[in-house]
Amino acid sequence: MPATARVVVVGAGIAGLAAAHRLTSCGADVDIVVLEGAPRIGGKLLVGEVAGVAVDTGAEVLLNRRPEAVALAQAAGLGGDVCHPAATSAAIWSRGGVRPMPPTVMGIPADLAALRRSGIVTPLAVDRAGSDADVQDGRAPQDDVSVADFVLRRLGVEILDRLVEPILGGVYAGHASRLSLYAAAPQIAALASRGGSLVAAARATLATSAATPVFAGIRGGVGRLPAAVASTSGSDVRVGAPVRELSRGDRFRLVVGPTRSQQVVTADAVVLATPAAPTARLLRDVCPVAAQELGGIEYASMAVVTLAVPVSALPPVSGSGFLVPAVTGRSVKGVTYSWRKWAWLAEGCDDVAVLRASIGRHREERVLQRDDTTLVDLARSDLAATIGLRGPALDSTVTRWGGALPQYQVGHLERVARIRSAVARVPRLEVCGAAYDGIGIAACVADGQRAADRLLAALRSRDTMAP
Repeated sequence: MPATARVVVVGAGIAGLAAAHRLTSCGADVDIVVLEGAPRIGGKLLVGEVAGVAVDTGAEVLLNRRPEAVALAQAAGLGGDVCHPAATSAAIWSRGGVRPMPPTVMGIPADLAALRRSGIVTPLAVDRAGSDADVQDGRAPQDDVSVADFVLRRLGVEILDRLVEPILGGVYAGHASRLSLYAAAPQIAALASRGGSLVAAARATLATSAATPVFAGIRGGVGRLPAAVASTSGSDVRVGAPVRELSRGDRFRLVVGPTRSQQVVTADAVVLATPAAPTARLLRDVCPVAAQELGGIEYASMAVVTLAVPVSALPPVSGSGFLVPAVTGRSVKGVTYSWRKWAWLAEGCDDVAVLRASIGRHREERVLQRDDTTLVDLARSDLAATIGLRGPALDSTVTRWGGALPQYQVGHLERVARIRSAVARVPRLEVCGAAYDGIGIAACVADGQRAADRLLAALRSRDTMAP
């Protein structure tokens, strides 16, 4: 590798920070600059405060069964603060009550007896799920289809609307009718690939699942992770530094900063860890094919309403929270009992219960155009109707995430393949982040690390080929 290659990472969300951390931790002689247009780092990871208690107001969990995010937290010095949920059982608001969710794989029931007892769907729907209709043509489709098309044909409308749809809504704030089976619900596609009954395949999958916890958190909030990664990466991290232009000659040239005080930064290699729209804008001249494909990725907006209420204002509740199917007509799509889910949060709350409610679905942003007070009232109203919350909140905060969640629509995997193929033809350029191969923290960390590894290989290859 040539003497101190400069790599610029555009975007200081967790994918970009993971890429920077990987680049500096491998022992290569690289100078890393991370440019973030916002006034803070972290992207969708953020710690806020309600009733004097620190809480996550963005993403709140790490997928523990994937190693990347937890390993990065450990490498960044937070290993002693990694924890697991104290309450894990979830529920569904359905047919007039909060009902325990039976064992499922991404909403595909694994135990029909438990599903019948739950009352989430009607007995007819349970019988439909256990009928021969699920076994007919028991193969995964050759071409990508929507999750709704596949599940509706195999298990019927109630399983789709009251189990699969709310889970997809919780993950993507999207709709099963638009989301890709293979990109957004690969777990369901894997069940189908076994052939035969989806229910039987789900049961077999859960029977062989590892005993390790599914999720992990960080004491004090997952939102602590970006700062820890940045501080241990050895990178030059600059906030309030929007990248306005990207061009390429012998080196990359980036125009950075406000329009009245722009600066030029040059680099030997670039990682674009930004959402699809700004990435498309920056690639317009450098890689027009990828830019056009990126322009086709839609995003959903949402808001997180965090409430602090007296414990006495709530009836007894169990589990970690509940999901709300879109067919119920409620504004809230999911509620987390944060003070029950995270033991560290309960320790600081005394007689205060902290809850978070998610509002907003793809192409239904009109509800988010209301002011914060109205959103808090909507959340309180839905909580009163579902779990019997009484009285006003002690404190509340609304965190808006505009264009936060990419929608993996039908054909997404093919689109990503075309993007990556086009980008690969531009030497020492990489893209990474939630727009491509997964929106969870672990998936974004993994994508950032893979981008870093490819860049390092390209830089070493350039050094080997240099005269």
